[in-house]
Amino acid sequence: MPFGYVSPEQQMRDKADYARKGIARGRSVVVLQYEHGILFVAPNPSRALHKISEIYDRIGFAAVGRYNEFEALRLGGIRYADINGYNYARDDVTARGLANLYAQNLGQIFTESMKPFEVEIVVAEVGDSSDEDHIYRLTFDGSVFDETGLVAMGGQAEAVAGRLKERYRDGLPLAEALEAALFALTEPGGERSPASQLEVAVLDRNRPHRKFLRLAGPRLERLLAEGAATPPPSGEAAPSGEAEAPATAPEGDVDTARRPPSTPLSRAPRC
Repeated sequence: MPFGYVSPEQQMRDKADYARKGIARGRSVVVLQYEHGILFVAPNPSRALHKISEIYDRIGFAAVGRYNEFEALRLGGIRYADINGYNYARDDVTARGLANLYAQNLGQIFTESMKPFEVEIVVAEVGDSSDEDHIYRLTFDGSVFDETGLVAMGGQAEAVAGRLKERYRDGLPLAEALEAALFALTEPGGERSPASQLEVAVLDRNRPHRKFLRLAGPRLERLLAEGAATPPPSGEAAPSGEAEAPATAPEGDVDTARRPPSTPLSRAPRC
């Protein structure tokens, strides 16, 4: 059976449309700078399939789209970081280097494979000050965007980013930054995801050595209550059912982000 001719331009458009549709079916992820580092927030009811993970000492990773595809990228980034940190120095592993690696891989897959990766990812690195923080967003075709302050991807990314800009400002405390992220991720008139269905992590510049920390359990619930008790910006109605501001959350959370899921996956879900 003879095949009809399809121009390279049409092939690229078809691939791009296919990838965008796949990414749009996933729930949005928000990444933003806060007072002491970088915050990652994603609605995620699964406890096994992480959308947010640690790559290296100061570097975090977030993704939307097809799980098995962005998980392969994450593991490849960890191997790259471990090898380069061992062969050279730990300071030589940077978010910029990882972003370049991912851009090459995604670009090659997009141009040479029949099916592109249905993923969009963020690689973030926390510095010694907010001016030294780096947030890189990479799309399915290998394009790299150097973001400042905040980024939203997946699902209704444009609408989420618009709502986030309404609440975002430089130097937000952690509880207020989390409240701004949840405001952005919740559609007007919709219900917010409970703490048990949120995946939240930070790159905290004040932590020694490994900066990545997952927020869950009582600590996350306290931060959610504290953020809900914070008055919204002038001109906005206060949310109903505000809670009293709690005491400072305890330290000592343990992160297990770098362990891949041990349960075999029978299919590739979208997250």
